Amino acid sequence: MKQKNTGQDRRHTEKTTASGNPTPVVGGRQVMRGSRSMRRPTSMVSALRVTSVLRLLPLLCMLQCSSGQSGREPQSEDEHIVRAVADAVLRDTLFCVVDRGSGRMYASPAQAPANANLRLGSRYNDWRYWNGVLNIGMSRLGEVVDDSAYIGFSRRNVQFAFDSYGYFKARYNGEGKWDYPFGQRFLMEELDDCGAMGASVIDVYRHDRQERYSEYIKHVALHIGARQHRLDDGTVVRSFPRRWTLWADDLYMSVPFLARMGELSGRNGYSDDAARQIVNFYQHLFSREKALMAHFWYSDTARSGFVFWGRANGWALMAQVELLDRLSPDHSFRTTLLGLLERHIGGIVQVQSESGLWHQVLDMPDSYLETSCSAMFTYAIARAVNKGYVHSRFAAAARLGWKGVRSRIRSDGKIEGICAGTIVSDDIAYYYSRPTPLNDVHGTGAVLLAGAEILDLGKGASPDTREPGH
Repeated sequence: MKQKNTGQDRRHTEKTTASGNPTPVVGGRQVMRGSRSMRRPTSMVSALRVTSVLRLLPLLCMLQCSSGQSGREPQSEDEHIVRAVADAVLRDTLFCVVDRGSGRMYASPAQAPANANLRLGSRYNDWRYWNGVLNIGMSRLGEVVDDSAYIGFSRRNVQFAFDSYGYFKARYNGEGKWDYPFGQRFLMEELDDCGAMGASVIDVYRHDRQERYSEYIKHVALHIGARQHRLDDGTVVRSFPRRWTLWADDLYMSVPFLARMGELSGRNGYSDDAARQIVNFYQHLFSREKALMAHFWYSDTARSGFVFWGRANGWALMAQVELLDRLSPDHSFRTTLLGLLERHIGGIVQVQSESGLWHQVLDMPDSYLETSCSAMFTYAIARAVNKGYVHSRFAAAARLGWKGVRSRIRSDGKIEGICAGTIVSDDIAYYYSRPTPLNDVHGTGAVLLAGAEILDLGKGASPDTREPGH
């Protein structure tokens, strides 16, 4: 495993190099360059150098063996590429707050002066649903490639948020949760605010049993179970843009948390609720003709939208494999869920482009090729094949999908072609015109999950027990 310098090591390096030529220390005391005690005969210096190198050889060998390849095969090209994305996240995540006025950085709000106007030092430290997916993706990749830096990222990220959000909550003055640091951490109103992040907190809690994490998890469970708006049949909905609107996105904003909560608590009610959400969403949103899911459904008109948005379908498929991973083999809904998953994947494969990528509007080839949904489909299909949920014939689509996603990853780990945040709309032109900012956070976690699952594709996968068309 690669040994990374700690923050303390980096600060030390910066201090010693700032003066140009650091003063050497010998035997615990400083010795000035050019002094008599520094002068040695040439032969003695050469002998000392040879002896020092020989003494260091065992240490150098040990360091090289533990530099990330210990006990592992050399990195494949796929691993190298997905690591570049994860390493870019590590580089850009500062775990600090910044004074807007002075630009000074502080490790925590408690260290900043009382009159400071603070913001987060990195968008990766905030409390948004995409941060939850990012945490889960980093942990998953860390498990696959055996890198503690990636696994540790999500644990540190959650801890930083819990340590810091109280400062911002105390100073909140109605600025709006989408524009305010940790606004969604303390303003729990919709599934976006808590579902994906709550799922990532459960993952962290399994390894770090802090009471404050437990209390938050219970609070999220209470919100989803008792406070979130629902239709009469129990389907979770939002109050906007119409009262009530079913968003396909909300399968991921609810099901992964409910699945983990059922596993954590041992209570079947959570997994039962998650399974019912999937079945109900498919009844309202899934087109039997196209085998694709519409982005939304309005309760006042009892009709779904006509736009088959890529990322909405990605959220739905990712939620399904997250539940199947945790659902008991004898659950009464399992066969139904497997059938829905394979039928949906079959529809997704039918609209894949030759490049491996999928279109922003799935059934509209003149809409642009979009990266985040392509990563989501790649992950979900590869995961389903790896776990034996679908037939292995779908593996080719996952590999082709990863080929397309790879083409969007730059050498510095930044990702191109990710659609920015998108609401529901009856205007298809809205989806066509959504911007794709470089390295938009809506796709980073999905790319990490896709890469990790592709690395596992074919390794220890369940044998083919299902026939095509099941």
